[in-house]
Amino acid sequence: MPIKLVILDRDGTINRASDEFVKSPEEWHPLPGALEAISRLNHAGFHVVLATNQSGLGRGLFDMAALNAVHGFMLKNLAAAGGRIDAIFYCPHAPDEGCACRKPAPGLLLQIQERYGIELNGVPYVGDSLRDMQAAQAAGCAPHLVLTGRHADLQSQGLSPSFPAQTQVHADLGAFVDHLLGGETAASPN
Repeated sequence: MPIKLVILDRDGTINRASDEFVKSPEEWHPLPGALEAISRLNHAGFHVVLATNQSGLGRGLFDMAALNAVHGFMLKNLAAAGGRIDAIFYCPHAPDEGCACRKPAPGLLLQIQERYGIELNGVPYVGDSLRDMQAAQAAGCAPHLVLTGRHADLQSQGLSPSFPAQTQVHADLGAFVDHLLGGETAASPN
């Protein structure tokens, strides 16, 4: 049986995004219902993996110890909600470094594909930004936009033509999980 995988962005998808970057555990605040949504995915048999740009490293705003502390705090809070993240893939580069892993490039997602030995065609990638959706499309993932971060205003405006045509829009991570698990239930034989 193939692995059931969901790939998530971090800032704006699981926790509140900040224009000042999330540099410490004290600055990491989960979005309402996000940790419980990840737990629901886990309990439905999904492996959850993170793919996140962390250019604050490349910009010198925080170091690896700070990033590890933030992720440790996130994982501890997630465990308290009954969930887990199986792996965290991050791009440490500043925007001007021209790497292949900074979204919208698909490098992080291709690293996940290689690590898990699976094709990403149709694997859900959930994020809050245009660059997340572009990376998803470039890697063959199914792009799912949540309106809890950078594009919260799209609820009233609709998607611009810049977004991949197959982008599905959800109010938040919990609504995405409702959609995904509801579709699985509908597809299951009685």
